[in-house]
Amino acid sequence: MKIILIENVPSLGKAGDLVQVAPGYGRNYLIPQKQALEASPANIQLLERQKKVFLQKAGNEKHRAMEMAAQIDSLPCTLSRPVGESEKLFGSVTSLDLQKFLSEKGVSLDRRKIHLPAPIKMLGTFTIPIKLHPEVIAQLKVEVVPAPPTKEKS
Repeated sequence: MKIILIENVPSLGKAGDLVQVAPGYGRNYLIPQKQALEASPANIQLLERQKKVFLQKAGNEKHRAMEMAAQIDSLPCTLSRPVGESEKLFGSVTSLDLQKFLSEKGVSLDRRKIHLPAPIKMLGTFTIPIKLHPEVIAQLKVEVVPAPPTKEKS
């Protein structure tokens, strides 16, 4: 089955591409999710007319992603966490913590774009890649420091 992609699909292609997929995948997933159109002659003509719009939209998205990447790259991220003996963290730093930090700094993004393979469970400085666009990856530098000790009441 031939389809026209409306959105970028990571394993398939970019918006505006004409691709061949399995009939079930196209009919049952891509078309209902509004990620593709069936490649009928009328839709192919529509694609030719809207190709400029697709290219302009893709260029604008990449430009916004590059601006956001520059903003993220310049952010100093220091997170304090309680530590036990041998400087091992109680708990961990997850992509949800990083998303919360970024939203406090005025950068809103989906936490699935933060590529943290495993939660951070030790002190130190880490570089976390954030995939904002297929061609733009920001690098967030995260420093995990020990939290100041709290005084217990006797």
